Amino acid sequence: MNQEYQVTVLGVNSYTITVAATAIAADVTGSPGGGAAVSAAYQIDSGPAFSVPLTGWGAGSWGSGSWGLTSATDSMRLWSQNNFGEDLIFNPRGGGIYYWDASSGLTSRGVALSSLAGASSVPTIANFIFVSDISRFVFAFGTTDYLSAAFDPMLVRWSDQESAVNWTPAVTNQAGSVRLSHGSEIISCLQSRQEVIVWTDSALYALQYLGAPDVWGSQLMGDNLSIAGPNATALASGVVFWMGIDKFYKYDGRVETLRCDLRQYIFDDFNSLQRAQVVAGTNEGFNEVWWFYCSENSTTNDRYVVYNYGEDIWYYGTIARTAWIDSGLRSHPVGATYLNNLVNHEVGVDDNSTGTLVAIESYITSAEFDIDDGHNFSFIYRMLPDVTFRGSTAASPNATMYLLPMANSGSGYNSPTSVGGSNSAVVTRIATVPIEEFTGQVYTRVRGRQMSIKMESTGLGVQWQLGSPRIDIRPDGRRG
Repeated sequence: MNQEYQVTVLGVNSYTITVAATAIAADVTGSPGGGAAVSAAYQIDSGPAFSVPLTGWGAGSWGSGSWGLTSATDSMRLWSQNNFGEDLIFNPRGGGIYYWDASSGLTSRGVALSSLAGASSVPTIANFIFVSDISRFVFAFGTTDYLSAAFDPMLVRWSDQESAVNWTPAVTNQAGSVRLSHGSEIISCLQSRQEVIVWTDSALYALQYLGAPDVWGSQLMGDNLSIAGPNATALASGVVFWMGIDKFYKYDGRVETLRCDLRQYIFDDFNSLQRAQVVAGTNEGFNEVWWFYCSENSTTNDRYVVYNYGEDIWYYGTIARTAWIDSGLRSHPVGATYLNNLVNHEVGVDDNSTGTLVAIESYITSAEFDIDDGHNFSFIYRMLPDVTFRGSTAASPNATMYLLPMANSGSGYNSPTSVGGSNSAVVTRIATVPIEEFTGQVYTRVRGRQMSIKMESTGLGVQWQLGSPRIDIRPDGRRG
């Protein structure tokens, strides 16, 4: 029976477990110890995998629920963790604080921090824990106060310097606490240079080490802002970036709203009930900050948006990731999938997250362009693609380049339909030209008031880079 079992609760003082094999008499009364003392260790419930909205007044559209009934959201289970030397301190949001000793080996379990020798006034509940880079203070955010069982979602407590177990404030140590005033609960924190950045649901604070007697002091850095969830923050090149509930922000000593060309596209298709699932990460090799989030009709992360702070541009796509860590000492960034796999990114040209190679469908589309501000139709009869397939593993890599004509700005493309949604307007001509390696020029006959160029590939082992394609274009009258 030395293994894990799921418990079925029968009453206050009894429960049952089901084992694979039926017990025999020797197991009950004979050697090697059947019927002797039993030792059991209980695991923490894994908790909900996503947030579940509950019914009642305030849920859904105004007036749709019964007045006077409560409404809330059953929160998903999130964990925070930090290294304390070679050991690990971790905490399920809204639960206790636990400690894992690396010297006990990989088969050992974590134990309650309060059970360790010398433990004093360890918080019984915390929403978030953190170990500072400065002198190794252990922080608890949204926690119980000293000598109190009352939970305060705006309280910050810290242990004595270089001690994970001593949380009793005294003149002989540096344990202490501070209560933040702007907001209703603390959401997240992040180490940034010489300060600890703390987000409430409406403000940004900086915690700075002052030494005795105050030890840590708080400074309000920004108000009237938002944050999507505890893991929606990232630090890149000394700048803090995060995703709010309706915009993106950055902090480099002052709070600023990030200009985002995709803002409406992202937040019009964003499941705000699942915003706690938002995961941010950096890809320093390409000057990128990534956010993975749930689209409007999804309860799992299925979309991403990327901000390239080196070029100040945004791009987006579809991918399912639950966690992310940058390369650091590794060769590549690592992401976690819903199949419990850890996968390397920025290596290879195909998707191998499930163990089977799948082609990555990639494309880029230009904005619409015209001549004479659209006063005349234009006619394109030749394209000179500027493309290379360097890095492809396919023997004969190829991509497809499209010219997408529009009769007018509201007509939509004839194939595919406009990105904005279904559009039944038909334009009579389109050119689809396969671009194979080393193709120098292709001839087309495409006419439209506005044009767009698109290039895409859907094959295995294909990688391409697009330069500056050229087109031969001339005016072609005013009538469609």
